[in-house]
Parts: sequence; C-alpha cells; structure tokens
Amino acid sequence: MKENYFKSTLRMSSHLLNRLGKLKILFLTFLLSCFSALTFVPASQAFYQQVISDDPPITEPNEEDYYQIRDVVVPDDIVLEVGGIALLPSGQLAVATRRGEIWTISNPAMENGSAPHFTKFAEGMYETLGLVYQDGSLYTSQRGELTRLTDTNGDGRADLYERVYAWPISGHYHEYSFGPAFLPNGNMVVTGNVAFGNPRWWEAESRVPWRGWSMIITPEGDMKPFSSGMRSPAGIAVNSRGEILYTENEGDWIGSGFLAHVEEGDFHGNPAGLRWADRPESPVDVRREDIVDSERPMYESAERVPGIKLPAVWIPHTLMGISTSDILEATDNSFGPYEGHYFIGDQGHALINRIVMEKVNGQYQGVVFPFRRGFASGVLRMEWGEDGAMYVGMTDRGWSSTGERGYGLQRLEWNGEVPFEMRNIEARPDGFEIEFTKPVDQERAANLAHYNVTNFTYMYRYDYGSPIIRQEEAPVRGLKISDDGLRVRIVVDNLREKYVHEVRLGEIHSEDGIPLLHNTGYYTLNYIPAGDALMDDELTAIIDPAQPRDVVSPATDLVQEESNAEEIREESDDLPVAKRVTELPESWVDGPDRTIRLGTKPGLQFDMETIEVNSGSKIRLEFINDDDMQHNVVIVQPGTADEVGEEAMLLGLQGPEMQYVPDNDNVLFYTAILRPGMSESIYFTAPDIPGEYTYVCTFPGHHIVMRGRLIVN
Repeated sequence: MKENYFKSTLRMSSHLLNRLGKLKILFLTFLLSCFSALTFVPASQAFYQQVISDDPPITEPNEEDYYQIRDVVVPDDIVLEVGGIALLPSGQLAVATRRGEIWTISNPAMENGSAPHFTKFAEGMYETLGLVYQDGSLYTSQRGELTRLTDTNGDGRADLYERVYAWPISGHYHEYSFGPAFLPNGNMVVTGNVAFGNPRWWEAESRVPWRGWSMIITPEGDMKPFSSGMRSPAGIAVNSRGEILYTENEGDWIGSGFLAHVEEGDFHGNPAGLRWADRPESPVDVRREDIVDSERPMYESAERVPGIKLPAVWIPHTLMGISTSDILEATDNSFGPYEGHYFIGDQGHALINRIVMEKVNGQYQGVVFPFRRGFASGVLRMEWGEDGAMYVGMTDRGWSSTGERGYGLQRLEWNGEVPFEMRNIEARPDGFEIEFTKPVDQERAANLAHYNVTNFTYMYRYDYGSPIIRQEEAPVRGLKISDDGLRVRIVVDNLREKYVHEVRLGEIHSEDGIPLLHNTGYYTLNYIPAGDALMDDELTAIIDPAQPRDVVSPATDLVQEESNAEEIREESDDLPVAKRVTELPESWVDGPDRTIRLGTKPGLQFDMETIEVNSGSKIRLEFINDDDMQHNVVIVQPGTADEVGEEAMLLGLQGPEMQYVPDNDNVLFYTAILRPGMSESIYFTAPDIPGEYTYVCTFPGHHIVMRGRLIVN
C-alpha cells in the first residue's frame, strides 16, 4: 500500500512542478510528505485528482509498473532448461529440465534476501517436458514414457522410478511428449508431437502410433487415444471445471497458434495423426482423405467435415507471439482482477498473453490480450507459487527465442496496483461488450473514433502457416456506456462468424486519467450469440448514417503512406529515396561494387556480426533465410534499431503487408519478410556519412537480439 501511494505521490509532484512555481511546489511537496507519513491514502488521492484531474498522465504506463520480473538465482553448475514446474505441499518448487533431471528448490521466493537451495531429486531421464505432483509422487512425460517418481525414504531424493505407460517413438528429434495433466477422476492426459519428414522438412509425420494425439492414461497404466490433429501441442492443462485445454503452434495445416478445448473424438487440424484413425480403439471419425488442401479458411473445411474442431481462441501469429506454450489458470484474484482467465506462454517471443473464454452455442470462444513481455528466455512453463507469484520456466535450445539467455527461472510478481486494461471482451448479438478493470473517463469513452474493429481469418492448407486473409473493416456505429463506467457495449456492423475480430481502442483513459496499458484484443467469434440488439435510443453515442464516416486507425494511415512510397519507387531509380530496390539499377552499368551474402544462424542470429563497406559504394545485399523462422534485414541509422523494432511490433494487422518495416525516417534500406528457404537481393548505395549503422530483423520481437553492425568507412 505504501509503495503504491509513494508512486502516486511522485507522479503528482512531477505534475505540480510543471504547473506551479518552485516555491509553491516546495510547499505542496511538504504537504504530500505529511500525508505519506500518515498513510492517509484516500485523502491524498482525492487531493491529487482535484489538482490535476484535467491533465493527462506524465508518462505512459508500463507493464513493469504492475508486474515485476525477478530472477530466481540458480547455481552456476546447474543447467536449468525448464521443461516442467510443480508446486509441492511443502512450498518447495520442483523443476524438470530438458536434460532429464528434476530439482527441488527450497525458498524459491528468496525471502529475507537469502538464496534458494537446490536439491537433485531425480536424474537419468530423457527430455522431461512436463511435471505434476499427485498423492506423494511426481509425474513427468519423457520422450517415450509417462513416469512416476517417489521418495520412499524421505531423504528428498527419488528412489523409486516407475513406468506408468510407454508409447512408441521412431527416434526423430521432434517427437516431444508433453504432460501430464490430471483429470478429476485421477486419470492423466498427455500429448505427443509429430515428427517431420519429406518432401519438406516441416511436413508433419506420425511415424508411430498416437503421435499427433492426446492420450488418456490411468494410474494403473491403461491408455486410450482421445483426440487427434495435433502438431506441436506444447501446452496441456485441465481447468478448474475438469475440461482439457491445449495450445497449438503454427505449421503445416495450422495457420496460426491457438487455444482449443479438447473433447473425445476431436480432430484439431493437422492430418498426420489420422494415419491411426481407423484403428478400433480410435474415437476419431475423420480420415486422411477427408482433408483437402486449399487456400480456403479452416471453418469452410469444418462445414464439409463435421469432425474438424475449430480453435476456441486464435492467437494471431507475430501479433501475439509465434510459439504458443503453457496454460495457467487464475482461480482467484490474487494475481490481479483476472479470476477465471488463462495465462498463455509464448516460447518464441519470451512473453505471456492472457485469454478469457465464454461458451456460446455450447462451444468455447473468446479473446486474447497482451499481458507481459521481457522474460529472459523463451517461456515454456508456468506455475503458481505458494505466495501467489507466478514462476516462469524458460528455455531456447533448438527453439529460438527473443530472450537474452538460453534458459532460466524467473518470478513474476504483482505489486497490488491494478492496471487500466480491457479486462474482458464478450460477444453480443450486435457487437461486443468491453469490460474494463477501472471506470472509464466517460467523455473520452463516448467518442466513437476511439473504437476500431477489423476481422480476418487464416488459410487451412498443406503449406507452413498462413498469411492473414479476407481482412475487412467492421465499422462501429454506436456504443453504450454502463452507469458505473466499467463496461462499454459497441454496436458493430459486418460481424462475421468464425472470424477473428481485432478490437483496437484509441485514447481512452480511466476516470483518474490513466491510459490503457494495452489497447488491443483479438476475439475469435465462432458464433454470434442470440439475444436482443440495442435500440438506437439506448445508445450513448451513434454514427449518423447520413453522414460519411471518418474513422481511420493510425496503422491504416501508415499503410497508405507506404503504398504511396512504393508507387514512387517503381517510377524512379533515385536510390537515395528508394528503400527497397530488388532489381539492378540501370545506372549501374558496371554492376555493384560489392556483393554481400548474409544468412542466418540458430538462435535468432545473422551469420555475420559485422559488415564493412565504403561510403558511397554500390552494394548488392543478398539475404538468404536458411532458418526455420521468418526474417528480414533492415538497415537503420546509428542508435535507432530499438526504436524501429518497437514500431514494427505496433503495426498490428498492417505489419505483414508492410514487411514489418515502419514508416520511419531512420529506416534506410530493407528486404521483404522471407519465409524459411527464401532469398532476396536488394541494391543500395552505402551512406555517405561514415559511422556504425545497424542491420536488424524487424519481424515482431526479433529486433531485441537479431542484429549486426554495418561499418561505413
């Protein structure tokens, strides 16, 4: 409480310093100090609002203002590539590693400034990628089996290793196994990754039975296949209602990552596992020949093949991460006002998103919001601690991550201050209802120009992933603000079932003048609910249909400017103006002075850390993306890589068509975004001013680590 009040006092003092003379501010600061000593929080907040309620906040809020990331100190000789985390009844934390070890950690919260203590509980296993405590034992999924580990003599180390159930493996490196998660009846659910094959390296193959499936396993070791269509099901959870959820990653037949509700007999999209669907123990009715390659949306295939289960919530690729991982349910409000919400990890972008779901027509659908970025490595596993903090287990070996480290364990702690956020978005017959964590400034919230809705979907095809397709605007023509200011219901034209709807808000503030921490959510509208639409006389604000609309999002402006710039480039060979020239300029009669071939290395790296060129020289840069992720090369002015990279992350739905290159004067030259195995050459004249420039990948999140130095001599 004192910490939060102190922050408010600092904000107020800074505001007053801008508004008043030095003598006045000394007196006011003295008064605030008196209030602080009395911890008279309500009166001080009222005084703060009375003095400056009409002014905007000094600074934009940051995630770290509410949720702090702390390292859990790990001894140097322990390689903690986290594959699973479990909270023990003692308050200790158990951590499984990809190296086949399990460690128990005493004092993981580092209370009183003391270091945690690590004890090796088990070892000698093969890539443990899940961990759960149940009835005195730890359970983990190895590459080829579900294992139960027990400390029978109480010395803190497992002395009994029991195979619960073993499944076949072919030996392919990608045959990871995830879980388990316990069902209310004591049975467990595990999931199996597919292998990769031919003719393309990323094509999913189920080389042995039940790869690409979920399986239900009893404590006695009986197994039954449960659902199919999984490709890389890294996240598996059983929620507080006893329902199975899993997360999927982009790949062949998977246009983007998603969260799905798993029921017996479901088929989730990837056909590799259907190789085993005709076996008598299979509950899945879909067959491989039912799945047809096309560039049409997944929901159209589901209309033709009823056994296809659509995602409950799409997690838009690049916009919200690239490699979906763990699922952690908030069962109370001890981590913020998010009871019933799900925190979803992303390994590739080292972040956590937040998902809220509702059932419409008996099926789950819902919204995904950003939550917290900036973890030290790829987020693979999450678990609640005894004190309500979230433990985040990380790894990036073989799975590139934007984090600065290869692995580790961190704590995410809430300081008790509630951010101003969209807490939830729910579907309505005529649009959506947005719930906020705090009452809105009703004057700002009544401005229809602050609401922009766009919908889109993905292809269901054999190729790897999908671009956004069938994107359309969904104009907001009216809204109603609740009396308490916590909800705004928006009336939206062009709602489309089975489409993702981006809801992007403008300059909406809370009653106390705080901007939104995050202004965008992506709602998967599988069904438009039944019910009554709002009548015009119920609306707080409405668009006059006789008047032309003039509501344009900033991102759309950027696209138009970029489009105009491309037209200019096509009409001119003026190289200082053109930022992406992909054909040899006619004026270069002797060709380029130098050709540079730039590739990639695993771990979000270019294969050259430094490139030297002479000022004014004619350069052909050939970029070869031999990685398994999308990349570009953007050359920027000295010291501006972070600025350009952060702007690229904010491009939203316009990012792909802009090649994730923002309209920024610091951008000098760039290639297109290249998919794995592609290459592109660009031609440019090196800057006249010598110095150290930067080349960087601006695919969302990559700029943090993927960059090099362009030395101009």
